[in-house]
Amino acid sequence: MKFINKKTIKLDKVLNELDKFVIRFIKILEKHTPYVIVSGYVAILLGRNRGTDDIDIFVNELNKEKFNALYKDLKNNGYWCLNSDNISEMHSYLNEGLALRFAIKNQTTPNFEVKFARKRLDKEALLDKISVIIQNHKINISSLERQIAFKKYYLKSDKDLEDAKHIETLFKENLDLSRINEYKRLLHNEMAKTWKG
Repeated sequence: MKFINKKTIKLDKVLNELDKFVIRFIKILEKHTPYVIVSGYVAILLGRNRGTDDIDIFVNELNKEKFNALYKDLKNNGYWCLNSDNISEMHSYLNEGLALRFAIKNQTTPNFEVKFARKRLDKEALLDKISVIIQNHKINISSLERQIAFKKYYLKSDKDLEDAKHIETLFKENLDLSRINEYKRLLHNEMAKTWKG
């Protein structure tokens, strides 16, 4: 495992079933929209030994026509939406800031939790993403600093704290601590707005 540059990590690992599941999905997704994977799967991809039921993904906002094209592509490749099978309803969920869950047909887990990047921090995660190269496949994840801050200062469950610790330990020589502190500040501001609202 090594940084090729500031925006690219190369992993020397055998693809497991979850990795293959993710790669298959994002190969369809990236034909329609930029994306970034956030949260638990990032730590798993980077070697943390734990399971997950969902893979969290932010995508650019899509109009109904573009979303319809994405959904048809997913459906033709054997996926179904757990929330609904009505295009208008699905698109409304996304526009309301809710996530759609997609899984292999006749299964519910693991699944992909797909949301439009609508909030400032979500949009920034798309712009601030880094790439992980694994056996000639590319997976876009949120920056390590953003990931650590989100896990440590926003989610804060035992599992999330362990995820953050794993990434910190693995990449301690490559992390920009000032960026982690900046993301911490932004997250606190975002939480303060939510509490006031």
